[in-house]
Amino acid sequence: FISAFIGVDPHSGSNNIDHRTSEISLKELIVRRGQPFKFTLKLAKPFKLALDELIMTVKTGDHPSEDLGTMSRFGVPDKVQRLPSAKAVWKAELQRSTAPETGILTLSITPSVDSPVGEYTMSARLGEEERALANLSVLFNPWCPGRFLISAQKLQKEYVMNEQGIIYKGVDNYIAPIHWDYGQFEQDMVSICVKILDCSIKHKQDPAKDVSARCNAIYVSRVITSMINSENEGGILKGNWGNDFRGGVSPTHWSSSYPILKNWFNACFCSVKYGQCWVFSGVMCSVMRLLGIPCRVITNYQSAHDTNKNLIIETYFADYGVREKENYHVWVEGWMRRPDLAKDGRYDGWQVLDPTPQEKSDGMFCCGPAPVSAVRNGDTHLKYDVPFVFAEVNADCITWLVKRDGSQVKIHSEDHRIGQSISTKAIGTSKRMDITNSYKQKEGGRFFHIYIYFLIHFFLFHPDLIIPILVPYSRYQKLMIDCESMNISAMVTDQRKKNHVFLAENRIVLMNPPIGHACCVEWAKIYRMAIYLEKKNVIFKNSV
Repeated sequence: FISAFIGVDPHSGSNNIDHRTSEISLKELIVRRGQPFKFTLKLAKPFKLALDELIMTVKTGDHPSEDLGTMSRFGVPDKVQRLPSAKAVWKAELQRSTAPETGILTLSITPSVDSPVGEYTMSARLGEEERALANLSVLFNPWCPGRFLISAQKLQKEYVMNEQGIIYKGVDNYIAPIHWDYGQFEQDMVSICVKILDCSIKHKQDPAKDVSARCNAIYVSRVITSMINSENEGGILKGNWGNDFRGGVSPTHWSSSYPILKNWFNACFCSVKYGQCWVFSGVMCSVMRLLGIPCRVITNYQSAHDTNKNLIIETYFADYGVREKENYHVWVEGWMRRPDLAKDGRYDGWQVLDPTPQEKSDGMFCCGPAPVSAVRNGDTHLKYDVPFVFAEVNADCITWLVKRDGSQVKIHSEDHRIGQSISTKAIGTSKRMDITNSYKQKEGGRFFHIYIYFLIHFFLFHPDLIIPILVPYSRYQKLMIDCESMNISAMVTDQRKKNHVFLAENRIVLMNPPIGHACCVEWAKIYRMAIYLEKKNVIFKNSV
């Protein structure tokens, strides 16, 4: 038996350079959908276009189907009979320089712009003989015209190709950058990221439907948010917000995504211990960039968690202590179209995706994609999880006094405290970029004038009152040493008028204690708070 096929050249090196995947590999063929790649077949005899037909087939997943777009048959010349329901059809053309009479076919093969991302097999049939040709991987293509909005080369370089980044921690008046190695082009990253999708609950429930849906960046990104955390079966990282990290390492140990992903992959997909929000987000950004979805990491200061889904964040103060609910939180944004929400493109662009397990969405711990434009405009009726993200940056903050008898008294309400200094790394530099205005409407002049009115009213008609508060070093020594900052709150009750309760708050950055102001009190009174750090105590003087 003499085979009709003598040899195959997938031109992996040159194709990968053209498809911007050469940093992943020069040996494995990795292409982006909607963009042609070169492929050469060496045949045992001349190829006659008038008589011969080469039929090629590509498949992905365990249940390939033309109807689902997970299998495509195409030919040279293309005389393949397909059903009208066939999706994601590939095509092949002979390059002008080819010489079929010599038996050498140099093809230009173009994956469909709607192809599911993942690992494929390619085969060819000539006459009665069919032969496996190659394995290849197909990724999203942010350079494909009309498929992604992100077209500027500097944006693609930053949000797809850049392997180094900065994630912001700390507090809003002492922002601390940390360097993060995304490593999206490290060895085996394609296999790791495809395995992440294969381990998802969606894939286990209906593998054929899941692989078909991988043509959609909205679907893929949502699956990734569910797979980064271990609260869903098979997830990559286990969260730990305590102080006991036995069986793993502290979240602060990590500064790179690749060791986490590689550990999960090599350990038969057992969750890596431990992570917190910035680690979850750093890992997700790596997976998104590898798959070809532009992505960046976002930090929101004074971030809130709306557990009641009423867009209100409530903080409770008791006469024996204080409980705070807001701090900084980190998530990612992915850039994609949202034709499922509006045909005019109003919700296209950056989408919030939060891999940190906080609340369930559609029965899983996942969040997003939620359009940033919808969050800014308050379109909380839209999917996915827009109300939750809106509350994290825009919710009203209500302060309650909880009395010893269990009754509650509303002390104060603010509508602009939540969501401050929303930050991400700037394009092409290591500087911080404040994108708060992308999430929140600018505070108008109305709020400013009201503030000034009460400020003048207070200082004209109320004398200053200084109340010293001592924070003993002997009791709070560990917190002062281990923590980057302290949230200090003080309440004063007027003994002559028991219903007059005053509240002063401030956050101290222990490395460099500031002199600041606090404004959080009934009737919008203004307090000046001077902070002094001494050897064994902290004294706060509140002008009431």
